Amino acid sequence: MSASRVEDGGGVGRAGLPEGWAWATLDDLAEVVGGVTKDSKRQSDPALPGVPYLRVANVQRMWLDLAEVTTIRVPAEAVERYRLQPGDVLMTEGGDRDKLGRGWIWEGQIDTCIHQNHVFRARITGSSIEPKLLALYLNSVARPWLEANAKQSVNLASISISKIKQLPIPVPPTAEQHRIATALDTRMARLYAIESKLRVTLDHVDRTWAAVLDAVATGCMPGVATSTLVDRPVETVAEVRGGIQKQSRRRPADNPYPFLRVANVGRGTLDLTDVHEVELFGDEIDRYRLEDGDLLVVEGNGSADQIGRAAIWRSEIKDCVHQNHLIRVRHGADLLPEYLEFVWNSPTMSRRLQKASVSTSGLYTLSTRKLKELELPVATREDQAALVTAAQIARAHLEQARDAAASALGHITALRNTLLAEAFSGRLVPQDAEDEPAEELLKRIRVEREVAEAERKAARKAARAGRKDKAETAAPPPARPDDTILTDGEQTTLPLEFNS
Repeated sequence: MSASRVEDGGGVGRAGLPEGWAWATLDDLAEVVGGVTKDSKRQSDPALPGVPYLRVANVQRMWLDLAEVTTIRVPAEAVERYRLQPGDVLMTEGGDRDKLGRGWIWEGQIDTCIHQNHVFRARITGSSIEPKLLALYLNSVARPWLEANAKQSVNLASISISKIKQLPIPVPPTAEQHRIATALDTRMARLYAIESKLRVTLDHVDRTWAAVLDAVATGCMPGVATSTLVDRPVETVAEVRGGIQKQSRRRPADNPYPFLRVANVGRGTLDLTDVHEVELFGDEIDRYRLEDGDLLVVEGNGSADQIGRAAIWRSEIKDCVHQNHLIRVRHGADLLPEYLEFVWNSPTMSRRLQKASVSTSGLYTLSTRKLKELELPVATREDQAALVTAAQIARAHLEQARDAAASALGHITALRNTLLAEAFSGRLVPQDAEDEPAEELLKRIRVEREVAEAERKAARKAARAGRKDKAETAAPPPARPDDTILTDGEQTTLPLEFNS
């Protein structure tokens, strides 16, 4: 296929290709299909066995997460139609922007596995392109095109199967594809090795910080001598109060105020990039206004390790209030606000919060009553100050290590993107004039497809003709036992019944 036949868009297909390369669409190179749609009525049919199937959650960018694969009940013909084969390239239809077109190669990890309708499957035709090259292209260079050609809302994006079939793909000669794949394997492996070490470093930073928080909560900070901490109910050292329930009457109109939600509160951090507003009435601002040093605690979460996470408020926004799913803990005279935050986010306190939050339904929820009764390790104010100072020094060092590792990860991502861009523009490995041009390969594939399609049409036509002939030559139905054979000219009589 010539470059002129491929629609440009989203930054793909604008540059010329090296000698011997050719443009194609995804539809030229592979059979692209959607997956099975879940029929809720069939899920209770015991006659249909459960079949493993991949969902969007299983299809990540450049890897497959098979830790939790669910099953679905579908007819046998659906299993055959959607059964995955080694070498199939899977890609997601959409969701949030990061999900758009992400995916990887199926290698037959599970026998008889199918895929859902929100996951597309590209089954490569012949040897048109190596599966790994196609998968890497979809996850890197093709992303701007996918985003430009997807239907998008504020935070979501999706691409139709008809549109993704039009994706322009630069196709190298087959021999060069092998050279590119080999070079990418070697260099990507080095990047992955460095990336893994950096992620281990970040994990070590997180675990070290958790240990520092626990040292504050237990009074066992190295280099800091403290007296024994005393467990005290939170209500004896702090004021606990709920927030404002969001209702239709509180849509911001005449008296709007900044309004913090659960999404704004992390563990030890506040994300204030998206702060909503709420309507207040009368003197509510005086009753609910946050004060410097208040601790905001998340009331509930589906994850046990996130329940009760908290962050300190430092008057970042004037006249700010909070929703009812956040609980405000305002420190008293016996507590330093920084000490309260460190202890609250420690593993020791997290275990207590989890125990207090478990409900009979298995959900994790907290209440102002539960928080008031919760036992909090309390040191003297002098010891609190010493523990906080030591923890802040440790945090400064750990943040330096985190920033360095995060910066290095950013460089790894940039290097990977550059490497893939070089690969799909013909600059990663040298060209060889002896290689068969990709256009010749694409011509053969087109001919093979046309022949296969003609054979399928002929087979369907023959099948229809066979059914018709069978119907026309079918023997007449056998005579009934009471049928009487009449001689020529004889007329049958019908039995008559008369009512007396």
